[in-house]
Amino acid sequence: MKKKYFAHRIEPPAGGLRTSSLGLALLLCPMLAAAQQTIKGTVTDEKNAPLPGVTVRLKDGSTAVGTAPDGTYSIKTNGPTDILVFSFLGTEPKEVIAGTQTSLNVTLLPDAQKLKDVVVIGYGTATREDIIGSVTSVKAGEFNQGVLTTPAELLQGKVAGLNITKSGDPNQRPSVVLRGPSTIRTLNGGVTEPFYVIDGVPGASIDLLAPDDIATIDVLKDASSTAIYGTRAANGVIIITTKRAKSGQTRLTYSAYGAVANVSKKVDMLSGDELRQYLVANKTRPLAQPTDDDGSNTDWQKLVERTSYSTNHNLSFNGSANATDYGASVNYLKNNGILNRTSLERIIYRGFINQRFFNNRLKLGVNIINSSTTQNDLPQTQVLQNMLFYLPTVSPYNADGSYKENYTRTGSGPLNPLSLVNNNTYVTKDSKTLVNGLVQLDIITGLKLTLSGSNQRTQTNFNSYLNSQSGLAVNLGGVARRNEYETTNDVVELYANYDRTFGQHNLQLLGGYSYQQDRTNDGFGITTQGFANDALGYNNLYLSNPSSLAQIAFDNNPISTLRLISQYARAQYQYGDRYLAQVSVRRDGSSAFGVNNRYGYFPTAALGWRLINEEFMRGLPAFSDLKLRAGYGVSGNSQGFDAFSSILIYGTPPGSSKYLNNGVISNVVNAVRNENPDLKWESTATTNVGLDIGFFKNRLTASVDFYIKKTRDLIDDVLPVSSTEFQYTTYTANVGSMTNRGIEVVLSAVPVQTAAFTWRSSLNFSHNTNRIDNLSTDRFTIPYIQTAQLGGKGQSGNYSQIIQPGSAVGTFTLWHYLGKNERGVSTFQKADGSTTATQPLTTDQQVVGNAQPKLIYGWVNNFTYKAFDLNFLVRGVYGNKILNATLAGLNNPADARLQNIPRFTLGESFNDINAYLISDRFLESGSYLRLDNATLGYTLRPNTPYVKALRFYVNTNNLFIITKYRGIDPEINIGGLTPGIDNNNYYPKTRTFTLGLTASF
Repeated sequence: MKKKYFAHRIEPPAGGLRTSSLGLALLLCPMLAAAQQTIKGTVTDEKNAPLPGVTVRLKDGSTAVGTAPDGTYSIKTNGPTDILVFSFLGTEPKEVIAGTQTSLNVTLLPDAQKLKDVVVIGYGTATREDIIGSVTSVKAGEFNQGVLTTPAELLQGKVAGLNITKSGDPNQRPSVVLRGPSTIRTLNGGVTEPFYVIDGVPGASIDLLAPDDIATIDVLKDASSTAIYGTRAANGVIIITTKRAKSGQTRLTYSAYGAVANVSKKVDMLSGDELRQYLVANKTRPLAQPTDDDGSNTDWQKLVERTSYSTNHNLSFNGSANATDYGASVNYLKNNGILNRTSLERIIYRGFINQRFFNNRLKLGVNIINSSTTQNDLPQTQVLQNMLFYLPTVSPYNADGSYKENYTRTGSGPLNPLSLVNNNTYVTKDSKTLVNGLVQLDIITGLKLTLSGSNQRTQTNFNSYLNSQSGLAVNLGGVARRNEYETTNDVVELYANYDRTFGQHNLQLLGGYSYQQDRTNDGFGITTQGFANDALGYNNLYLSNPSSLAQIAFDNNPISTLRLISQYARAQYQYGDRYLAQVSVRRDGSSAFGVNNRYGYFPTAALGWRLINEEFMRGLPAFSDLKLRAGYGVSGNSQGFDAFSSILIYGTPPGSSKYLNNGVISNVVNAVRNENPDLKWESTATTNVGLDIGFFKNRLTASVDFYIKKTRDLIDDVLPVSSTEFQYTTYTANVGSMTNRGIEVVLSAVPVQTAAFTWRSSLNFSHNTNRIDNLSTDRFTIPYIQTAQLGGKGQSGNYSQIIQPGSAVGTFTLWHYLGKNERGVSTFQKADGSTTATQPLTTDQQVVGNAQPKLIYGWVNNFTYKAFDLNFLVRGVYGNKILNATLAGLNNPADARLQNIPRFTLGESFNDINAYLISDRFLESGSYLRLDNATLGYTLRPNTPYVKALRFYVNTNNLFIITKYRGIDPEINIGGLTPGIDNNNYYPKTRTFTLGLTASF
């Protein structure tokens, strides 16, 4: 608004110019004094409570202030015609003419439009009431608390249909599966994880973010929501939005916690004395002394495990003033594992700035994040097995302090667990940097053009050293390995959004173009051995002394550059706030696939009906919301492929070595991948029907979704083929289809709400059924695929799971246990129905269960009383099976002279030579109910201009669990192609106690 100037005619005095100027000055002085004044007052909400952080500014933009913690403000005006603007997030802005008043109190009322939940969707936002697809939003105040290493853990138990499982390993990312498995691929873990988008950057790594910097996470489940991301969205899309300052605010926040963790459960193994007594009771010769029995009682689990301590610090600063938004944060995390020498240390730097020009019509922004992680690990496969199997009758050390070893001993645990921990070093250093730039232009009213470019660079260095005393490198003089690889991801996107409302019609249009290039494996790796001493570890590899060229090995990881080019469009229409429609299509072209299938189309269509706004609903005051949703769409899965997936590749086949060629040492070169010009991505079509309903002003709400998710063109990346027809023995091809059917229910309520006390409760549960429809094409006939080759004594060629039409991924095929005969020997059923007391054949296996849960649930409760808050999460699964191969392998009475046995084996007959065989005897219920997360907090709000709030809290994770599973923990990985298997590879689960602080300034 332009200033108004008042003209006064002044007659020139007779005394001339000097007198005239003096008179004019004397006349204007009182007017100027009257014009410049200070206005003071208090800003309150509709309940007359003071509002801190309200922006009070002159409408011409010359001056702006913020209200103090008690809601007071003071601002200087230029004149009585100035207009004061009061604005605060979630309230209706108010404008007041300054006039001549010096005191002005203002009440701001809630803005119903701004208070609507905003949900981030692909390349835009929408209010919750306008969402047609299946989308779940979780805000920062609803996140799980505790020691969290990845943002995915924030959602555990909070989203219906999202199954997140994690062990106690600080260096292992959780398994994340949304609405069941949708691939049978084995390479790259099957790539079952959802696609991540961070602040609009597709494919960004979630390891770049600290949980404290996240504002909201939106989970897009059905294809009508995800298909805008095309070939990468079949497993769902998770969109993460980071924190930004509110308009007119500046905020400095510091948060920190310290945590202590212990193993929640151990395998109950025999002590040394108990093992000796067991052997005596069964009249077997005693252990050899002193090699196998030196009189010790060693608890190897206790020696390998520890009480771990973790800490986290996060400092962030955000501000928004006039036309600038800015912020920066730094996060430090040190998470020590409960296995000695395992830990994760990470530091994250983040900064951003957005500047608006030309009356907010042009916006320029840049965002930079760097995450540096150091992971210390050990040979887990060997340590986790040997700490159970290794004899407790020997001590860890020899008299000279060296580790006691007996390399002639056979059995499943021949290596000293403590030596495995301390004589082997594994260090991974990972540095990720994301730079994102944004140009956004409001061309005309409602039309916005956005240009976004990002570069994500990942540098991964892995270093290991097995020293001269390592049982994994006996007499090799130390073995060192180093590899360094760089991955770069470049994304450029140009898209336009058009939003226009005319009468009762609202139309939103989106059109865009995307270019992405991923360059992977830019680096090398080398392994060598034979060092004079262990002083340098994996440093200075040139000091190694290998005795032959075969002792120097180079990694076989070729550089790959993959490109993805896409065009996409979406139209959203709303009429009268009642009828909703959405259509979209994306065209993706990927260089990963065959020349005959480089491009694909991913269409969607969805309809919604907001019945709550219909005339006939006005007579039903109990209803506060009612909406029907239905949608269909197609999305794809192309993640995890490289640029060579469909072409003929020559290289060194696995297991091949160098050979002498006319006196020259040469590599074996042969075909390592066959060409498939027809290879295409897996395509998932989803039909989703949903109902959203609310009662009593949404004090009680419910959301129900039913879906059918059919994946076609399943990719088998290790399809066995004839070497007479193909140049290599395996083939990558599209071979079949699978279907997931399920239902998801979310119930939320506010049972109690008073001025001092509030109780909020939310229950979510989901049921999914997975089924392989077929595994054959016109060219290939695949009756089944055997998986889960677990090994074990005399079982190296056995498979424990099968993928076949009519069954689900994770179907177990095992021998059927029939109990023990009169001699105490385990018996099994043969294929012809007869009973045998000897080890059955693989053809005697039968389908006996499935690893997929029938029900996944989570129950969240939040209580607030004045300044106190208490919340807890109960979650669990029901109806799944776990193969406890760990217990089967330990249950070997006859080998008790070679390895330790669990207390479980005391109930076995010493004559049972079949006790260890993997059968359905060890297929156990994986159902559990866990009090997973509980937090008690207290918030202090000092009445000072410097400290806005201090919150102190105590948190516990994994407080208790109810389960029948006999292993360490039933939360077994259910992702990938072999879910639900516990086979001496489970990093123990922990129980954690955390003390934390959050301070806002």
